[in-house]
Amino acid sequence: MGLCNGRLRAIFQAGSVSVFVNLLFLALISAGCQGSEAPEAGQPRTLRIASTTSVENTGLLALLVEPFSKQYGVTIQVLAVGSGQALKLAANGDVDMVITHDPDAERAFIEQGHGLFAVEVMYNDFVLVGPAEDPAGVRGAPSAAEALARVASRESQFISRGDRSGTHLKELSLWKANGVSPGGAWYVEAGQGQRLTLEMADQKGAYVLVDRATYEVAKKKLKIVLMYENKTELHNPYSAMVVSSEKHPEANVPDGMAFIGWLLSSSGRKTIGEFRADGAVLFTPVGR
Repeated sequence: MGLCNGRLRAIFQAGSVSVFVNLLFLALISAGCQGSEAPEAGQPRTLRIASTTSVENTGLLALLVEPFSKQYGVTIQVLAVGSGQALKLAANGDVDMVITHDPDAERAFIEQGHGLFAVEVMYNDFVLVGPAEDPAGVRGAPSAAEALARVASRESQFISRGDRSGTHLKELSLWKANGVSPGGAWYVEAGQGQRLTLEMADQKGAYVLVDRATYEVAKKKLKIVLMYENKTELHNPYSAMVVSSEKHPEANVPDGMAFIGWLLSSSGRKTIGEFRADGAVLFTPVGR
């Protein structure tokens, strides 16, 4: 499998080649790798996936996993955690692949040899949500960083995930952009997933940064409302990565490869693109 790891990594590091052409090579090489190490007929296979909470909590992951599991005869085990925790699980060999939304951490993960490559499979954006009365005067802010700076200057309550997830790290980068070091009674670290952090902010009438999918699914039950959005500034890409069998020989690389192929197939992209909450688009597959 070491040879397969090297060939696959080389393909995905060729930035001039489109991801869809890459997938053709991926399918061919993965088939060759699987042919030499596939389980015997009838032997059960399990694919362990650590996924960021927004993909699992919204219900999208279940829609993607079910047809793949049936078609390929693979049992899927999902752990829904923040991106930081997902990458730790993968680095420890506790899962076979991850779906995360933290590009910097993903690059470091690959550079350290834990993963073969990162493939962007879909994206959405972050939004800032808060109390309708807007005590911090966030509405009309020229940027997300300025919006958070206004929250800090007035010490309006803010709920942070505080868990080194992709959302948390994005939030920290926005504070840093305006030289703000959040802290004090107004700044609460929930240490929870996306949905629970949003619910806590709603209960406390606080501001919170959240991915759009989680907000759209929950907004009918919320009192807090959308305060700031900018799809370019707050772009939120989701990538899939398979654990390197050079570090973890027991990793189920072939089925991880196959699942990435499924996510980027016409069927997988259709499932992602048609996933809605009250008509709202939650995730956009790559290529759209």
